[in-house]
Amino acid sequence: MSRRFLELLAREASAVEFEGPIVEARAAGADPAAIEELERAKVEALRVRALLRRRARREAELSALYDTAGDLAALRDLDAVLEAIVHRARQLLATDTAYLTLHDPERGDTYMRVTDGSISAKFRALRLAMGAGLGGLVAQTAVPYSTADYFADARFHHKDDIDEAVLEEGLVAILGVPLRLGQRVIGVLFAANRSARPFHQEEVSLLASLAAHAAVAIDNARLLQETRNALEELSSAHRTAREHAEAVERAALAHDRMTSLVLRGGGIEDVAAVVTDVLGGSLVVLDDLGRPIAGPRDGGVGELDVGVFEAAQASRALGRTVRRADLLIASVDVGGEPLCTLVLRSDDADERILERAALVCALLLLFRRSVAEAEGRVRGELLDDLISRPGTPGLADRARRLGVDLGAPHVVVAVRHDGQRERAVFWASSQAAVRHGLAAGRADEVVLLLPGDHAGDLARRVAAELSASLGAPATAGASPAGGGSRDVATAYREARRCAEALIALGRAGDGAGAAELGFVGLLIGEERDVPGFVRSMLGPVVDYDARRGTALADTLAAYFGTGASPSRTAEAMHIHVNTVTQRLDRIARLLGEGWSEPERALEIQLALRLHRLGHTSTP
Repeated sequence: MSRRFLELLAREASAVEFEGPIVEARAAGADPAAIEELERAKVEALRVRALLRRRARREAELSALYDTAGDLAALRDLDAVLEAIVHRARQLLATDTAYLTLHDPERGDTYMRVTDGSISAKFRALRLAMGAGLGGLVAQTAVPYSTADYFADARFHHKDDIDEAVLEEGLVAILGVPLRLGQRVIGVLFAANRSARPFHQEEVSLLASLAAHAAVAIDNARLLQETRNALEELSSAHRTAREHAEAVERAALAHDRMTSLVLRGGGIEDVAAVVTDVLGGSLVVLDDLGRPIAGPRDGGVGELDVGVFEAAQASRALGRTVRRADLLIASVDVGGEPLCTLVLRSDDADERILERAALVCALLLLFRRSVAEAEGRVRGELLDDLISRPGTPGLADRARRLGVDLGAPHVVVAVRHDGQRERAVFWASSQAAVRHGLAAGRADEVVLLLPGDHAGDLARRVAAELSASLGAPATAGASPAGGGSRDVATAYREARRCAEALIALGRAGDGAGAAELGFVGLLIGEERDVPGFVRSMLGPVVDYDARRGTALADTLAAYFGTGASPSRTAEAMHIHVNTVTQRLDRIARLLGEGWSEPERALEIQLALRLHRLGHTSTP
């Protein structure tokens, strides 16, 4: 019969089946001694069966622990590892559910991290305060706890929200073990049943082993993440250092190119070309008034608008480049006054290169200004001597060394302005240097000696350009000098009187020579050019009379002498009134419209008087 029990053990029969041999022996009428022997054999067989089952279970537990260790060794996804641990805990302990909570240092409680077999959303979102519920007690004491009937157990503090979640999940028996890293509890691993059951010591040990693996997995994941973060930070720092080194090298190369250009005599346009070659985009260089001095005039950046003007102010205040939309603005000042502004239209560019370019442009402008000021002083001193000491020896030689031929026709322009003396002198000096002339500042005016023989045209141009530069009216009087005509001092006095006359006539901001001021010019002119005045007023009429033998000049004199009455003019000249009308029409065509206007008429009458006195000549 012992062989029968061995067969039952071999096929892993249930415990009930081990009663079969005894039942059969009793049915066959076996004696009591044989029955007793079978009972002893059954008990031994059941002991062997229990031992085999415990060993099989231990083998399964060891296999699960081995698999868990393998998962940790190949850790790739912390969530996947924790889910595997919780799932194995549920299988090995044969519970309805298993779950894992982790400590939240910021909030000071624990929260549900992974569940297996859970059916309640409320339970999966549960948070346990330290000391609250069975899980809170385990987290607080770092000691495993189990209960065969959760709601009947008074060893831990029940809370309504926790009990409601546990009731909704339908849990009754719960076992919880701590997840420990050294002396610190980082969470709790649970196995729970929906019916009452005790948890044996070997089950507590098994769950504790799985919890230890879970703690290792969490710590390894933390260390791995910290390593990854450190590697990423190191990689980012390396990239930043490399990019910074490349940017510094690129900026140094660009600076070397710009410096080389300056040393070779290059200008701001050349510097702007280097910047656009290195950075791309569209660059414009603006002067202290926001006007383009280099870069595209069309299709690029125009003069300073309000936004760019404010950005330029911010750039000067901060000492670095300022971005506005797709514009990079770098501005430089000297003594609190703006000197130049670089505006680059680009989505992404090295600001250091733009800042260095702005400094190079500022140095070029300062150099130009210094040269212009030095040359301006020399030219100004010469012009002062020509005006104040015209007989001083060596003036012509000094002028020749500056590229000015005093024997050639020149025009002296005296310009009256209101304030901004330094800007007016700088503008005049620049004009004199460009046009091979001279310029000087004298109190509230600037004086220029420029090549040319059209005093009125030059005066008007100077007045217009300087007015635009100053943003305020500048009034210019002009007079010819040199080329065999009067000297510079004489021309200056007449030019100054012309400027004063324009202001007195309400024509501030205009320019003119004495010949264009009519009888006023005749009065203020240094040489009193009466024939010239008569020709300018009556030349066409006198010429017509000389060619045709007519009496238009006499008719015009009679017309003004009779109070501009055609009928009385006809009586005075003993001609028909229609003849007077015809002659007046001819005069109008010769002198042009407006000849009878009061101001023009006054000048014509003065010219007629001078003509009758013989102050004229044939043109």
